Amino acid sequence: MPDITPVPLSELTTLRTGGLPERTIEARTPDELVSVLRDLWGAGEPWLVVGGGSNLFVGDEPFEGTVVLVRTSGIEELPGSRPDTVRLRVQAGHDWDALVAETVARGLAGIEAMSGIPGTVGAAPVQNIGAYGQEVVQTLVEVELLDESTGEVSTVPASDLGLGFRTSVLKQHYGSVPERPAVIVSVTLELHRVGDGDRPIAGGQLRGALGLDADAAVSLRWIREHVLATRARKGMVLDPEDPDTWSAGSFFQNAIVSEAFARTLPAECPRWPLSPAIDPVTVIPLAAFDGVVPTPVTERREVKVSAAWLIEHAGLSRGFRFPRSRAGLSTKHTLALTNRGRATAAEIAELARFVQNRVQSEFGLLLQPEPVLVNVEL
Repeated sequence: MPDITPVPLSELTTLRTGGLPERTIEARTPDELVSVLRDLWGAGEPWLVVGGGSNLFVGDEPFEGTVVLVRTSGIEELPGSRPDTVRLRVQAGHDWDALVAETVARGLAGIEAMSGIPGTVGAAPVQNIGAYGQEVVQTLVEVELLDESTGEVSTVPASDLGLGFRTSVLKQHYGSVPERPAVIVSVTLELHRVGDGDRPIAGGQLRGALGLDADAAVSLRWIREHVLATRARKGMVLDPEDPDTWSAGSFFQNAIVSEAFARTLPAECPRWPLSPAIDPVTVIPLAAFDGVVPTPVTERREVKVSAAWLIEHAGLSRGFRFPRSRAGLSTKHTLALTNRGRATAAEIAELARFVQNRVQSEFGLLLQPEPVLVNVEL
């Protein structure tokens, strides 16, 4: 498990910010990953695990600790729970989009709509990545987890990870620590064997994004190609020649609000209920009925609203930037805060705070950052 010459985090993160760590270690096997983390935890040293660096926003000051680069890779095929499924156990450092490409080539359905998402497989469950109606929670079976508290590796079912909209018990939310401090060693997904042929697409969100009619039938390869093209038009596929992709993807989460609060927003603001509306049904045994029907208990429903729409309608257009600043909104997608070339973390943080303040002033809603913030505050 070799130490390498310390590399600035600005060269290891897609947002291209971050100072020089004291030490950098590459872990190329699961055993190396477990061993180095146990040593660091035992010594009480500051540490930071980096995979693809696509969900990190790191401050300008030197990082006083060890950066562990997760460079493990490999896919193991296992029997599925049914004849038409297969399970894949994938090492944490495996490139996510390379995995998606491999599953499409094998005719395995379940993650094709998440083509082009940057980062590594081990990071995918941490924030339950998703796109166009598909999320990791839909296919995740279990993870191998190295717990910081015990130093032990255990197999943890997906149901124990608290997977929700871009969150899990493993995620470090802004201003808080993870509920369960741990590092993923491997991920097991269960996918459906569908082959190379055309098939109907069940997800309305995916059909809408790709312009497909309800009865349209397309192949996994067609979906992957068109998702990549759609993401590229939004600057969401990494390109070393395109500053619009020098970002951490969507910097702000689509907001989850109560149905009552959503009604205070303009009707044009896109929103998606997180659970179906179901009329409560009260069943009263005939022998117990006294002629009075109790008031039904209405469940509080939550709604996801578009952060991009809120930003644009708070008066911030694509490409917005302060004079002389090297940070700006993407020219293709207002949710992405981009490094236009050697921007400091301070410049990006200044822009992020301005966006937050504008949206809060206009709509009464404080947008929350999606990437993990290290040595930087908003």
